[in-house]
Amino acid sequence: MTDVRSPLQSGDFPRDRRIVKTDEFSSVFRLRPVHRTEHFVLYARRNSLPQARLGVVAAKRFAPRAVTRNTIKRATRELFRQASLPDVDCIVRLSRPVNAKRDPATNSALKAALRAELAQLFAFLTNAPAFARK
Repeated sequence: MTDVRSPLQSGDFPRDRRIVKTDEFSSVFRLRPVHRTEHFVLYARRNSLPQARLGVVAAKRFAPRAVTRNTIKRATRELFRQASLPDVDCIVRLSRPVNAKRDPATNSALKAALRAELAQLFAFLTNAPAFARK
């Protein structure tokens, strides 16, 4: 049986949809944050590409366990794939601690709270007049 799903449906996150180079991150970070939630900050700028691109920054000081950081990155990529975003480069940065080392690395309540915040960020970006599709 062959997999007939498109790359974005199969859970793949292709390289052309990622911000990977330091200078690309820097060019977006130079701008003021577009939106903030309790734990995240969203930076965004228009790009000249046919699709939106994503960068995720989850610092160890805010999420001390790799399991937690990877959960954040997975949830961010999943919601990014599902969102219908304009042609922008966006960076989601973790800005506050989500749990301590003594807390569980991840649980369903933490995942739900993070997903809700991330969905709020992408909804804002979708509806922001400055980034509306032309």
